[in-house]
Amino acid sequence: MKYDVVIIGAGLGGLECGYICAKHGKSVCVLEQGLTLGGSLQVFKRKGHTFDTGYHYIGAYDKGQSLHRLFDYFNLTHLPFQKMDSNYFDEVVYKDKSYRFANGYDNFVDALAEEFPSQRQNLKKYVDFLSKVGDNIFNQFSPKDLDSFYTASLFGQSAYDFLKETFTNEDLINVVSGTSLKLELKKETLPLYTFAQINDSFIRSAYRLKGGGGQIAESLAADIEKMGGIVKKNSKVDELVEVDGRIAYARLANGEKIQGETFISSAHPSATLELVKESSKIRKIYRNRISRLQNTTGMFTANIKLKKDTLPYLNRNQYFYDTDDVWNVCDGDDSHINGALMSYQVPEDGGDYAENVDIIVPMSWAAVEQWDGTKVMQRGEEYESMKQKKAEECVNFVSKYVPQLKNAVDTIYTSTPLTYKDYVSTVEGSAYGIRKDYNNVMQTLLTPRTPIENLLLTGQSLNLHGILGVSMTSLFTTAEIVGMDTVKEDLKL
Repeated sequence: MKYDVVIIGAGLGGLECGYICAKHGKSVCVLEQGLTLGGSLQVFKRKGHTFDTGYHYIGAYDKGQSLHRLFDYFNLTHLPFQKMDSNYFDEVVYKDKSYRFANGYDNFVDALAEEFPSQRQNLKKYVDFLSKVGDNIFNQFSPKDLDSFYTASLFGQSAYDFLKETFTNEDLINVVSGTSLKLELKKETLPLYTFAQINDSFIRSAYRLKGGGGQIAESLAADIEKMGGIVKKNSKVDELVEVDGRIAYARLANGEKIQGETFISSAHPSATLELVKESSKIRKIYRNRISRLQNTTGMFTANIKLKKDTLPYLNRNQYFYDTDDVWNVCDGDDSHINGALMSYQVPEDGGDYAENVDIIVPMSWAAVEQWDGTKVMQRGEEYESMKQKKAEECVNFVSKYVPQLKNAVDTIYTSTPLTYKDYVSTVEGSAYGIRKDYNNVMQTLLTPRTPIENLLLTGQSLNLHGILGVSMTSLFTTAEIVGMDTVKEDLKL
């Protein structure tokens, strides 16, 4: 059988592309190399507890807000999303002082103005700017607006410079940046649009998902199959074979050939090009350009199962810093921890105590590169020792701020950038895909198109990362198949 659309990778972007295409009557086949769907949405279960891998919380999910509109389209609003504390959805501990983040622009300003009264007007300017970015997010689907101030041009401006121009207090710059372990803070490269769009979404609203992010992937896959599509697990693509300038079929590791009219890859762009071993369309200069793009840092995660009734559940995230400059936490220095996120998972028993928490800290590819090429569970004693030591450092670091954590730990499971590389096929275990650079927008912002007419890209490396960013990108990708007017009609734009 020859499918209308063949999709490589069953992460969020791949599944959303599959859903859109199937919804518009295309025959769809999604190929997933692993036994679990979801990419960074994957969960794993240990001793009856569910642990998330890359998903922790979402923003802009109140009814009528951007992600809610997208998830309504993708039939995901039936999932058990739990609203976080509107008056305290994030906590930033900086210089041993706690700062409260609240939902809603006025509430956000009021909460931080309590600690920075002289900066109230600057905080108002800050949220006014962010709100305009969020209000205009769907303008990207109108070609005449692609060069407008609130989209493309903001990719060419510095996020850090914007903060320096907006606030006159260095501590406040660090505090408003302090919830940003969900993106890579890098003064020299981070575009203003990336910073503004992501932070705006969480100020609007913040939600967790009871039972783990894997439910998003399972729901999308089930709907694809209801609409006549196929989602094949354990189907690793070894090669995309070009015939007469077009991809003719995907050759799987077991030798099976999956034919298609159009192919979409949600894998990292350089990993995608490695699958096209021979091509008359892809020039060496293009391959080199993509392979040389820098990737964002990776993450180390300590997934911690807690002893029963030892650590109260908090309906907020906690960010802890032991540095005067939070913009340096992703600088690649793995010798010590100076910033961490602790995320609580919604108790599955509905109780007042947390059952498990995640501690997430930046980790560079250099920290694990020596074990690249080894197999999961067969990396050796030195690797296991490194992970155990890092997990202990995470617990010790957070215990300085949450003393009861240390005695609450039951079991710790860990993941590194190498884990992400093996399970999600992210190059160098990158947490946020290709590094976008406001100094070099044209080179680091990729479009869905490739030199091969029927091979498209999707996923976090193209435009924006995160749930909202990848969902937007999936629509850009499928617009190449069903048409932009159809996408806009679907979203009632």
